Amino acid sequence: ALCFKRRLFYAGEPARATYRSGCRIAQPYFFSRFRGRHAMDAAGALPAVAASLAGATGAYMLYSKRRGLDRDASGGTGASFDGQLAAGVNMLSNADSVLRRDEVAGSMGAYADLFEGKTGQHSGNGLEGDGAVTAQASIDKRREGYRTMVNNFYDLVTDFYEYGWCQSFHFAPRYRGETFLESIKRAEYYLCSRLGMKPGVAALDVGCGVGGPMRNMAVFSGATIEGITINEYQVKVGNKYCEQQGLGKTAHLTRGDFQNLPGFRADDKHRLWEGINYQGQDWTARFDVAYEIEATCHSPDKVRCFSEVARCLKPGGLFAGYEWVVLPERGYDASNARHVAIKEGIEIGNGLPTLATPADVVAALEAAGFEVLEHGDANANAHAPTEIPWYDTLDGKMSLSGFRMTRLGRACTHAMVSSLEFLRVAPKGTSHVSAMLNATAIDLVEGGKDEIFTPSYFFLARKK
Repeated sequence: ALCFKRRLFYAGEPARATYRSGCRIAQPYFFSRFRGRHAMDAAGALPAVAASLAGATGAYMLYSKRRGLDRDASGGTGASFDGQLAAGVNMLSNADSVLRRDEVAGSMGAYADLFEGKTGQHSGNGLEGDGAVTAQASIDKRREGYRTMVNNFYDLVTDFYEYGWCQSFHFAPRYRGETFLESIKRAEYYLCSRLGMKPGVAALDVGCGVGGPMRNMAVFSGATIEGITINEYQVKVGNKYCEQQGLGKTAHLTRGDFQNLPGFRADDKHRLWEGINYQGQDWTARFDVAYEIEATCHSPDKVRCFSEVARCLKPGGLFAGYEWVVLPERGYDASNARHVAIKEGIEIGNGLPTLATPADVVAALEAAGFEVLEHGDANANAHAPTEIPWYDTLDGKMSLSGFRMTRLGRACTHAMVSSLEFLRVAPKGTSHVSAMLNATAIDLVEGGKDEIFTPSYFFLARKK
């Protein structure tokens, strides 16, 4: 007789088998004994198997650590993380790192203090919308310490971003039938077309990250692009990618502060941050066009930031970008505790002083000397049947290529780095960074679903 339901055998008892379903069937005595002996042999071998697996895993981690990362600017994630273990032993601790292993936990702690110790919490778990992070005193603290906040943030998250996302650290509107990376590049090429970028045009990338958009846009348009980021690690890695891709003469990263671009006038309020040295450069009226992609949301004073961009543009120069904003016109309500919790969760997990509104962005551009030609949410039709919502990759949709971005993929990564941190393979504090990024992903999704937040508020402005 055959039965395909689950069975529980009792070795040594002839002609007996008990089914969890209550069904019974006779078994020969010798078969029962045969299974029992082999089960005991297998049980005795388990410690040896476990030891072998542990040894092999340890040897692989050691090999991955000694091998380090192969930087690849050709596309995809860029940094070559060959599997999760290889990622775990190299994230936050590789040959290019500027943050020492013993500094990771302290850097994360200093960052958490700027957000009232709420890193790792989200609107559904710990953030109650009580306004602690939205309080003016908390915002002022982050505005005052924004350079530490942003630099620490990118010291901590750059490897996670490259591993789970790609070299272009931004979102994008996406159409049905379009892959994630295709949508990312299309958003970048759209800026090229609106700015008239072509060979002979000099462009400024304001807050360039590791330079993923810059390289894509340089290849697409033929323009020469200079990027600026406050983070030393990103400059080091980004220029390595530019050279590797043969773009050393057309795409370059400079370490600096977009609140004080080269050639700014220093005074008691405006000084260069430690470690930044422009070596006498002056970018005044140097560029034909400028753009920012989800970068100036980090600015503590948008009028100052945009004024510096205007100073570096030639008369009539164009400035375009995608800005992170909450959307009162779509329903964001500052008196709604859930909305506030979502907003704070996004700010905490992304190094933001506070999220602006579209009106704030337009007013800052005008105050900085720009004529705003166009503005609007590039994700306004995110829930149309022809589009895939910009947050879809964070919301658990499964694919072989995009698994790392999904909620399950992020959970696997977090479990992996937590284990490696416990084993002292990954630096102390790595799991805290992972928990923070997992939490903010949840709030990004909630903000997108409710249409109270967008990361892609487009603007196009001309220097007066």
